[in-house]
Order: sequence, then structure tokens, then C-alpha cells
Amino acid sequence: MAPADRPLRLVPASALVAQLSQAVTAADGATGAHCIHELWMRGDLATDINEVLEQLWQKAARSIPHWLPMRDIEWLPLVYEVAAQFRASGRGRTNIYLVLLDYSDSRDEPHAVYVGMSRYSPEQRFDQHKAGIRAAGSVLRRGLEVMTGPTLHLQGIKRVAAARIEVELAEALRAAGLFVQGGH
Repeated sequence: MAPADRPLRLVPASALVAQLSQAVTAADGATGAHCIHELWMRGDLATDINEVLEQLWQKAARSIPHWLPMRDIEWLPLVYEVAAQFRASGRGRTNIYLVLLDYSDSRDEPHAVYVGMSRYSPEQRFDQHKAGIRAAGSVLRRGLEVMTGPTLHLQGIKRVAAARIEVELAEALRAAGLFVQGGH
């Protein structure tokens, strides 16, 4: 199930926290990922989310869905909200992807986002950036991880639509107040 579907949307917060604790203990990465994601979307992170994320990654890395970030990103709900506004009709071979960037050495807000498009999977394209293959400098030097969840619905689309969405998504994220690279 995709994170944007929010399968735990109706679960009370106390039950969600208990379910998260059980998931960490049981090394159930999928359930833990959905619990963390729902807490992020609600902005209900009374617990130390970085500690819980680390525990989940340590105990259940193999079963964690690829869309769960490895660190707490305060503005993740905003990225989901903005990205959800974009749709593409028809199938193709192009993917929209987002990369979390680290600007902790030069900005008050330590993170930024890179918007890109590629015929490669987001993970493959990230690896190419980090290896210096047709790399954007910001991703090569500052790329932390792919933010897969917000753009899952923008995978396998037509190149023309992807080119338009890449630009418009970058503009929309900037308009929402985020520091954005890419999006040409």
C-alpha cells in the first residue's frame, strides 16, 4: 500500500504509538513505516522520531518499504500535499524523483529538495548522481537520500508530461516555501 493512501488515518494516536512500538519490537518494517508516516502526516510526533526511525532501520531494514525516509523531515507532509496535486495520464518510461539535500553547513533550514526526472528508477538515478554520472552538483555534494513516497504516483509516465511536471512541481514546492534545486 502506498504511503499517500494513509491506511492508518483513522487509528487513534495512542493506538498508533502502541502499534509502532510493537512493530519495532517485532521487526515489522512495513507496519512501522506506515505508523511513522501517519504520525508525520498528522504532525503528531511527541516521541523522538529520529530514535524510533533508527531503531526500526536497525531491526527491520529488509522489510521497510523503500519510500520511508531514513531521517525526520519536518516538511514531509507539505511535500506529499504539493506532489499530490500533479497527475499524468498515460503510461510511459519516465519517472519524477525527489532527493533530500543537506544544507546544514550553510542554511538555518538544514534540508532542501532536488526535483528531477529520468528514465531510470529514482534509486538508480540517485546512485548515478552520487557516482558523478550526469550529476547535478547539488545532489553529488549534498544528496542524502531519495524521497520516494511523495512521487510514487509519478512513476512510469510519458516524457512530455514528466518534463512539464518536473518544472511545475519544483515551482510549486518553491511557492510553498521550500528551498528547491533542479526542476529544469
